Amino acid sequence: MASGFFALLDDIATLMDDVATMSKVAAKKTAGILGDDLAVNAEKSSGFVASREIPVLWAITKGSLKNKIIILPTAFLLSAFLPKVITIVLLLGGLYLAYEGAEKVYEFLTGNKHHKTEIEHKKLTEEEVLASEKNKIKSAIFTDFILSVEIVIIALGTVIQEVIWVQVLVVSLIALLATVGVYGIVAVIVRMDDFGLKLIAYTEEDNSFSDYFGRFLVNALPIVIKGLSIIGTIALMLVAGGIFSHNIDFFHHLLPEFPTILKEFLIGLAVGAVVFIVVSTILSIWRKVKR
Repeated sequence: MASGFFALLDDIATLMDDVATMSKVAAKKTAGILGDDLAVNAEKSSGFVASREIPVLWAITKGSLKNKIIILPTAFLLSAFLPKVITIVLLLGGLYLAYEGAEKVYEFLTGNKHHKTEIEHKKLTEEEVLASEKNKIKSAIFTDFILSVEIVIIALGTVIQEVIWVQVLVVSLIALLATVGVYGIVAVIVRMDDFGLKLIAYTEEDNSFSDYFGRFLVNALPIVIKGLSIIGTIALMLVAGGIFSHNIDFFHHLLPEFPTILKEFLIGLAVGAVVFIVVSTILSIWRKVKR
């Protein structure tokens, strides 16, 4: 009986060692998409009233965890029985991400930033602010869902040859890291200015180190948010382009002389532009019909 117990411990130790090894491999494979996930979600989680930033971020984080609860078992089942469905879901998600990226590029080029105009130039009632928050949270959670699918599928691909328990533990660990790690960093970013203000008020002495550093953080936040907005838009294009390039032969063999990152960006931008034009045209026709 004792030998059986020690054999069990040995099996558990071997399993944990396999999980640790494969988790490192999966983390390396998903590092790029996790970086894109951070940029996109930091941009999505900003732009709220200061007192609402943490509650909104917590709501998005809970939504992200629910996404993982849905995605993980579904991914394991589809991978085992209907692997082609995963590709279809990825491609549909890629179309959405490309559309979002193209919409942001259009707003930047035309100056038609209607979402910001409502918040900045019009005094909203409390109900309107909460409704706006709700819409932004839904959008952020939906985008997180698509990025989470990509992360889970890439992680699953690295351990597909392993036993089922290694697959479950490794992919679940990477999925949890994608939520806790990404949104933890996002929380630090969006609260930079508050931390800076606390540093400024920390000492009554003028021009102290805490004053300088506090002012630096306060002044840096708008630049960081603006930079993340740009990086997030580029990330949307790269993720979408990567999905198309990896899953459609035509795009995979397109522009072979181009660097991969540039090729994926151009593919994401081109597909996003087409989807944006199609969706905008349909919406325009729909509005005219309604009138």
